[in-house]
Formats: sequence, C-alpha cells, structure tokens
Amino acid sequence: MNRLAAAFSHEWTLAQAARRAGDFNQAFRHLERAHILGQRHTWRHVKTHLGMLQVGWQRQDGREIVGQLTRIVAAALFSRIWVPLGNTGGANVRATQPMPVPPELQAILDEQDA
Repeated sequence: MNRLAAAFSHEWTLAQAARRAGDFNQAFRHLERAHILGQRHTWRHVKTHLGMLQVGWQRQDGREIVGQLTRIVAAALFSRIWVPLGNTGGANVRATQPMPVPPELQAILDEQDA
C-alpha cells in the first residue's frame, strides 16, 4: 500500500470510529481530510462522499444529504477528468471551489505526483 492509500485509509478509519462514537463533527473533519487525499481516485472520492452522506443522514441534515447525493454522482463521473484541489467535499462549500491543502496532506499528494 502506498503512502497516499495508507493516509486515506487512516483518515477513513478515524472517521468511522468517530461516527460510531457519535462524534459527527470529528467524523466529518476526518472525511474532509480523506476527501482531499482521495479526490483524484474515483472509488476513494465516491467512498468519501458516501461517508459524508452517512454523517449527514445521522445528523438529519437535509442540505448535507442533498449535497452529497449530487457530489456522489459528480465524483463517479469526473474524478479522473478534473477536481478542485483541496476542496473538502462538504455541502458547506461549492463543489468546484479549490481550497488550500494542509501542508501535511500536500506532502503526501506531492509524493504521489513525483
């Protein structure tokens, strides 16, 4: 497993543990980090949006649910074509908005691109 896949898996695991513990805010933060790491890989990108949909459902957050349903489709169709670098993936940001990447995640992405 390469460093990017391992980092994505780590964030996903932390998100699921937080979600099971009922800490939806922490779960979502880990899913946002997983989204940044996984958005160039179709399955990881879709998986992250499915996780965000699950948190949205558990929060009973209609905006997040609708936002994630549309993002799941977009992730499945466009991950290999174009993604807004650094976008955290939640319905609270525009789906096409590039965002700053945390330095520790940028280092992982840079390593993958090298």
